[in-house]
Amino acid sequence: QGTLSDSIGQLSQLMFLDLSFNSGLSGTIPASIGNLAQLTTLILAGCSFSGGIPKELGNLLQMTFLALNSNKLTGTIPPQLGLLSKLFWLDLADNAITGSVPISTGTTPGLDLLTNTKHFHFNKNQLSGTLTGLFKPNMTLIHILFDSNQFTGPIPRELGSITSLQVLRLDRNQFAGAVPNITNLVNLNELNLASNKLTGSLPNLSSMNVLNVVDLSNNSFTASVIPGWFTNLTNISSISMSSARLTGEVPQELFNLPQLHEVVMSKNQLSGTLTMPGSIGTQLQTVDFQENVIVDVAGISNYKKTLLLALNPVCSDKPTVAFCTVQKPNVIAYSTSMAKCNTARGCQSGQDQNPANCGCAYSYNGKMVFRAPSFKDVSSTANFQQLEETLWRLLSLREGAVVLNRIHFNEDNYLQVQVSLFPSTGTLFNVSEVSRIGFLLSNQTYKPPPIFGPYFFIADPYVPFIVAGGKKSKFSTGAVAGIAVAGGVLVIALILVGLFALRQKRRNKELKERSTDPFASWGATQKDSGGAPQLKGARFFSFEELKSCTDNFADSHEIGAGGYGKVYKGTLVDGIRVAIKRAQSGSMQGAPEFKNEIELLSRVHHRNLVSLIGFCFQQGEQMLVYEFVAGGTLRENLVVRGTYLGWKKRLRIALGSARGLAYLHELADPPIIHRDIKSTNILLDENLKAKVADFGLSKLVADTEKGHVSTQVKGTLGYLDPEYYMTQQLSEKSDVYSFGVVMLELVSGRQPIEKGKYVVREVRQAIDPADRDYYGLRAIVDPAIRDAARTPGFRRFVQLAMQCVDESAAARPTMGTVVKEVEAMLLNEPDGEGSNSAGSSATEFDGAGRGAPSHPYSDVEITRSSYGGAGDASDYMPYFEVKPK
Repeated sequence: QGTLSDSIGQLSQLMFLDLSFNSGLSGTIPASIGNLAQLTTLILAGCSFSGGIPKELGNLLQMTFLALNSNKLTGTIPPQLGLLSKLFWLDLADNAITGSVPISTGTTPGLDLLTNTKHFHFNKNQLSGTLTGLFKPNMTLIHILFDSNQFTGPIPRELGSITSLQVLRLDRNQFAGAVPNITNLVNLNELNLASNKLTGSLPNLSSMNVLNVVDLSNNSFTASVIPGWFTNLTNISSISMSSARLTGEVPQELFNLPQLHEVVMSKNQLSGTLTMPGSIGTQLQTVDFQENVIVDVAGISNYKKTLLLALNPVCSDKPTVAFCTVQKPNVIAYSTSMAKCNTARGCQSGQDQNPANCGCAYSYNGKMVFRAPSFKDVSSTANFQQLEETLWRLLSLREGAVVLNRIHFNEDNYLQVQVSLFPSTGTLFNVSEVSRIGFLLSNQTYKPPPIFGPYFFIADPYVPFIVAGGKKSKFSTGAVAGIAVAGGVLVIALILVGLFALRQKRRNKELKERSTDPFASWGATQKDSGGAPQLKGARFFSFEELKSCTDNFADSHEIGAGGYGKVYKGTLVDGIRVAIKRAQSGSMQGAPEFKNEIELLSRVHHRNLVSLIGFCFQQGEQMLVYEFVAGGTLRENLVVRGTYLGWKKRLRIALGSARGLAYLHELADPPIIHRDIKSTNILLDENLKAKVADFGLSKLVADTEKGHVSTQVKGTLGYLDPEYYMTQQLSEKSDVYSFGVVMLELVSGRQPIEKGKYVVREVRQAIDPADRDYYGLRAIVDPAIRDAARTPGFRRFVQLAMQCVDESAAARPTMGTVVKEVEAMLLNEPDGEGSNSAGSSATEFDGAGRGAPSHPYSDVEITRSSYGGAGDASDYMPYFEVKPK
């Protein structure tokens, strides 16, 4: 309820803000949000905000997800949104926004600069003007939803060059002129150009083999017969071409299409005899040729579903025949079957039967609105059962605990589905469960089957919360989800800031009380295993020890800083040099989480990983103590320290860091996703041996599906997996992407982003296989290794890097494969050093992994062998074979 305060701009570390579908939130969107430099996600959908979109949102350069849809916003689109170069999702739909879409000029930005954005959702506004200049061939859009506006002028020809496009909705506008060449849009699932003023020939869709839905109705195309290329569209499920000036007879082949569900070609000049062939597609439910000039029918007995021919000459003397009466298609929409339950059994008020166990429970209800589904069949059991399965599986509900009903296409031609979700145990969800589910649905973390396309979810008030009464009943799912602040702080709402401060005060007091015994409270709440952590090769340090070895954490000892806190160098009493990572208050974990983390990190031992020596958990402090690596970061050695890194040294660095990552992914127990691989997190010792760093103080979270452990989203601009923007999840393949960027740094000497240029894009565009000398990279390769660019190994290294940075995670290699490839490059270096450099990766794993003994290869003999022997652990050493002693 109420308004969003200007004081929100003071939350400088805020990264995620979701207040979606709180209809009581009104007023204007405060311009102070533009001060939140760390904000990556802003979801204000489904509220009652009015006024204009603040131009200050253009300051949020880390923004990847912006959803302002379904409000009461007015005014124009600020051109400053074009500065959000990382934006993946831009949703301004269902408002009252006016004016044209801003295009950049020499002095002002525009939305044409958003070449990395995947979603343009501007539908259901009052936007006008032309789209000339908006689209560029290098855009990566997959969804363009511009329907229900007042756009004029031609459809831009540049649209035909955006080959990534999957959904194009320009319907219900005033576009005029001919449809440009769109034959290159081979990935298009839905094309809707209905209700415009388009002229010229029908567009040629023959190349669109994956097209599911096409609607060209209500335009002024040149009169023509039904095009023959429709028979090529073997995946088409819906064809709508009413009032499209079609003439001639209807080809019988149209009805043979295997996936066709409906064909609607009413209000044309189709003539002759309508023949229904003997072989009709099994999915065909509706054939609508009303208001044409068809004079006869044949083969009617071959088709038992809905046929509509009213207001044709053939019906002039058959007014009572079923196909001659004006009727709506007789399609019964899908609804979840309750056949196994006794539906006669009554439930108390507010409860419904749970199909998973037939018991009564309070379901969590809402409607999902799909704005561009690639099918039209609301009776499809296969499609909706697939939706049911993904809902209960991805929302971690009990199998079958989902009910779908009231399925229909609304007046906007959006698919609307009423959803009821049931608790896995008991009769109701608690607040945290409702919050979790609402969060997953509101910010698109839940992904429906691809055929359903983009959606939004509007939750109904949860009945038990209403019954409980009080102010809490006013909070919808979005408000319960709250505001996630960087560092793990969850703010339920801004009005609870005072309670948050009180909690912090109490927490600090508790930390001080137990500072005399770092393990005293672990296990006290019976939420963890209790007692001291079980460490392997790491020990506890007192606060006084670390304070002493850093001269009271003096600035002169500081060697790094980040969102977690600061890093200090120090020397222990036994002369060992260490690096001490000291968490700041906002980055602290709970005791059980910190305990789990240091237990895990103490088990990770590999010569290419920075080793954990110990930890401190005293006096309100959380510190990790690592070995000190004296050679600095890879980034420093590339550009600052002046170290000469020849080509072979760079290969060795790549191999060492790849081995470290491969160990984390494939031999650590449980496996670890680093999530922030970059050149400043690869350290070099005095001998330039690479060591991967910064996989501590990371708030480790178990992946229940794969048993993996990963960190909360860290990531760094330029290294972050592009699929993260779509899935909101990181995986081992995300580390592979980041490592591929590091490989390109080794090639170019450049940072990932320099002067607005992204090294991945620059290399991808520059590669020229015909250039035998430099592979097209003469202007990009680091001058220090330019001679190496002429070697086959250099070319293969670049190819491997580009495989690692493939936009599709599935196409990227594993880190184990990367290790193999780089080892091969070193072995094939002409001066013979490659063999020694590659070495035996088997001997480099000296920690236990997945229950292995302390030396995992103590029972095997390692011998040199030919390339290709691989399997299990030996994937790390493909040039050796493992033989029993």
